[in-house]
Amino acid sequence: MTLVVKIGGGAGIDATPVVEEIARLVREGERVVVVHGGSQLTNELSERLGHPMQVLTAPNGMTSRYTDAQTLRIYAMAVAGQINTELVALLQRCGVNAVGLAGVDGQLLRARRKTALRAVMPDGRVRVVRDDYSGQIEQVNAPLLRLLLEAGYTPVVAPLALGLEGERLNVDGDRVAAAVAAALGAETLAILTNVPGLLRDLADPRSVVPTIVAHELERYLSYAQGRMRKKLLGAQEALAGGVRRVCIGSGSLAAVLAGAGTVIAASSSCEAEASPVYQQPALSGEVRR
Repeated sequence: MTLVVKIGGGAGIDATPVVEEIARLVREGERVVVVHGGSQLTNELSERLGHPMQVLTAPNGMTSRYTDAQTLRIYAMAVAGQINTELVALLQRCGVNAVGLAGVDGQLLRARRKTALRAVMPDGRVRVVRDDYSGQIEQVNAPLLRLLLEAGYTPVVAPLALGLEGERLNVDGDRVAAAVAAALGAETLAILTNVPGLLRDLADPRSVVPTIVAHELERYLSYAQGRMRKKLLGAQEALAGGVRRVCIGSGSLAAVLAGAGTVIAASSSCEAEASPVYQQPALSGEVRR
């Protein structure tokens, strides 16, 4: 089976410990696909280049990065130009023959551009935004990923997709990871973040929801906020695509896969399932998002 790991791109991320864990799994015969984010570095580069990030808020409360043409260029520099190559280099240093891919490579990720976004303005009015270069994943080139995996490579995927008209598009990393996991028939998707899981109370890090069964997700989506809501949407899409469980947390990869966080399962019978390969002592350090 194939494991898909999403490494977050938010503030304070330290990818080294999770890369070491991934390398250990690969050496033991596990096939792993890595997907990463790039939000914090994109924000920092945008500030340095005098083009600060803007956020669009949809009428349903969902937020997204406003990706005009200049922001798209900055985003591509961050996710494909820097973060992707850094992760590949880290994996190579650990003895893993990794290969970096942006979603535009080999048509790995095809997406439909959101040509008309409805956004709530500060005065409460709703405006239609038509110059945004973000998209919704529609297709994953699973044969390309399988070809690499079968040849002994570990793919590292940057969330930059190819639009239906050949344009580059900003796509959400969590939902990319979900689409990749579903396309490959992965049993498990791990999403590493800077919170211990879905919290009942944002002010209390101990209020983690330990397990959710697929049919309960709509109820939890009603109060999840910010980036966590998109992670739950990604989990919902992964489960609908045949993935058995999605593990969300902030500890070591081994701990998150063993259930230290929120486990979202296709059914109650696989809520807390964990393969023995994942039940090893965690390496030092944490991944933060």
